[in-house]
Amino acid sequence: MAMELRPYQQEAKDSIFEQWDSGIRRTLLVLPTGCGKTIVFAKVTEDCVRHGDRVLILAHRGELLEQAADKIASATGLGCATEKAEETCIGSWYRITVGSVQTLMREKRLGRFPADYFRTIIIDEAHHCVSDSYQRVLQHFPDAKVLGVTATPDRGDMRNLGEYFESLAYEYTLPKAIRSGYLSPIKALTIPLKMDLTGVSVQAGDFKASEIGTALDPYLYQIADEMVKYCMDRKTVVFLPLVKTSQKFRDILNSRGFRAAEVNGESTDRAEILSDFDSGRYDVLCNSMLLTEGWDCPSVDCIVVLRPTKVRSLYSQMVGRGTRLHPGKDHLLLLDFLWHTERHELCHPADLICTDQEVAAQMTENLAEAAGCPMDLEEAEKAAAEDVVAQREESLAKQLAEMKHRKGVLVDPLQFEMSIQAEDLAGYVPSFGWEMAPASDKQKAALEKFGIMPDEIENAGKAAKLLDRLKKRQAENLARPRQIKQLEIRGFQHVGNWTFEQADNMISRIAAMGWRGVPKGVDPATYIPDKEQ
Repeated sequence: MAMELRPYQQEAKDSIFEQWDSGIRRTLLVLPTGCGKTIVFAKVTEDCVRHGDRVLILAHRGELLEQAADKIASATGLGCATEKAEETCIGSWYRITVGSVQTLMREKRLGRFPADYFRTIIIDEAHHCVSDSYQRVLQHFPDAKVLGVTATPDRGDMRNLGEYFESLAYEYTLPKAIRSGYLSPIKALTIPLKMDLTGVSVQAGDFKASEIGTALDPYLYQIADEMVKYCMDRKTVVFLPLVKTSQKFRDILNSRGFRAAEVNGESTDRAEILSDFDSGRYDVLCNSMLLTEGWDCPSVDCIVVLRPTKVRSLYSQMVGRGTRLHPGKDHLLLLDFLWHTERHELCHPADLICTDQEVAAQMTENLAEAAGCPMDLEEAEKAAAEDVVAQREESLAKQLAEMKHRKGVLVDPLQFEMSIQAEDLAGYVPSFGWEMAPASDKQKAALEKFGIMPDEIENAGKAAKLLDRLKKRQAENLARPRQIKQLEIRGFQHVGNWTFEQADNMISRIAAMGWRGVPKGVDPATYIPDKEQ
């Protein structure tokens, strides 16, 4: 029986082929942990094989390759050859190969393959693909179609990935997955325990693990005491920076009454410990970043991150170990600590759900103020977004007051974005090469036609996004930029939500008075068109 794809998985698969069919060769798929990315690329692989392609699934860890081969077999019935250590796909009649990047990157190994041997390459955990080892393999097959698959990347990742990939074929967000019932809701609990990271240095873009271990050590007993309050009846995974810290924390937890175990890369009994944890013999599993990829235990309902990170994809992977659904599990509890650092890039629960940096910062502040009280992430994000909108409206009111005496027909794009509360536009950061280029003359002319001042638009990506929004608003018959500017200068509120006709009617009434104030009986601060008598 063929495996049925979920609606978003089918959309993702269709979008990938649309990108390839349109001439884009290297595209990305972003799905949160637990949303079945392996199923999607298994089905993509099946279609590629049907079209006569040889497909290479590329990953950096043996477990990921085994998982991919198993999933392809169960989802499609197709077998896979292996390119790893002593095993090779050359001479195999299988059209699919799962390959280790560490093996394939070797010049002697790579030299065995003609440049057109693989027509399609799929990269699991694609945030690793910008490294030299991956690039060496990818450059050997220059004409292959490439799909990169990753969990939610951070902006830094997207900018790096944007240097190699040409487009984002499809993205399914964590909030959508939770709302649709495919992943567990998350409640974040800020623990009022201030841990000092100011002395920890940064290496390769993230906090140095050895120094985090030293900084964390004095707090381990207090952290265990906090876990006694919140985690005793839960199945918990704790992420720590070092093996020795992980082992020490396991012992501390056991002294507090938990049934804790520890796994690391050198554990000879790792499979047995993971199985015992799964079956309930242990209730806490400590590890030093071993379990971020390729391990699933849906019954986990508490995650403790004691390895602070600046990398959102890594943070998402840690939390992703607890987001899968399981009978009797109504939410995942995520413990967050008040790390004290001079740097502001540290990942927090807000980074799992917020696309706007300003909202994320406000949400982190709100969660810290509610320390000791679990808060649903979606509700916390909504409250933070409302706080930010209120602050932006206050800022806009000041800007509008200053702009009252400014002449000029065109509308400042920032003013327009704030007027229509377009956080995605205001916080836009380009990712792909074409987006970073300057806005084209054609884009500038189109923006000007809509009434937007094009000189303030920094890049082609922002221009494209803004033009899409303007066209959509026009199709929905909403107020135009010039109308919004005219009315907001006269003190009217939320004009971005008015229809074209409502704005046009009020401007006509103002014009009939010779542009001297507003019609009698109209208070711009409280006026709502639909409630007009």
